[in-house]
Formats: sequence, C-alpha cells, structure tokens
Amino acid sequence: MKSTRVDKWLWAIRIFKSRSLATTTCKSGKVKINDKTAKPSASVEENDQISVKKNGFKLQLIVKKVIDKRVSATIAAPCYENITPAEEMNKYKDWFIGKAKNEVREKGTGRPTKRERREIEEFKLLEFEEE
Repeated sequence: MKSTRVDKWLWAIRIFKSRSLATTTCKSGKVKINDKTAKPSASVEENDQISVKKNGFKLQLIVKKVIDKRVSATIAAPCYENITPAEEMNKYKDWFIGKAKNEVREKGTGRPTKRERREIEEFKLLEFEEE
C-alpha cells in the first residue's frame, strides 16, 4: 500500500498554497490523522481520515488516493472526499450577512499608502477580536 507524508499530501491536493505552510500547520498541531495529532512526517494511506484547522474552518477529509506531486485542482479532486459538515462550511455565512458596511474613502485621497493599509488592517483585526 502506497503512503506519503501528510504535509506533502495536503500540499499536493491543494489544501495549502505551499508545502512549508502545510508543514507549519502540522507542527502547530492543527492536523489530525484518524483523531491523532500528526507531525509533518506522519504517513498518510488510503481511507485515512484527516482533519485540518485552516482559516477558522475545521476541514475533514478522507484520503481516496495517495499522491505526492502537486497537480491541478481537477486532478486533485478525486484524491480525497470532503466530509466536512455543511454547517461548518457555512459557519461565517450567516454571521457576516448585514454586518459589514461599505468602506468609503474621501474623494481625491487616492489609494492608501502601505502605512495606512497596515493601520486599517490592524484596526479591523482589533474590531473583529472584540466581538
């Protein structure tokens, strides 16, 4: 039976943009294989259940095919079965509806500078954490 590293597999099926992101996520304990916390070097085999915490979502996947080379999304799709519950996938949908107001800049001010952009992002993060 073929097996590969969990970080490599998650990168190959396009869950993460880079392999180093997948490795970091594994190291931080956000990846589990069959309900056991997985190191980046843990082996993945067919029919393993993998749960990944990413961007506030808890994705749950079943390995259908083990691949270790990054492929296009259409080829990667049959390599796993997404068993993430619908309420988890729509977690933020209801929360965000009607909460965000249109952002408006005064006419003639142009695009924000790098410093202004960072201040805006920091402000939004603080506002989000308070709620």
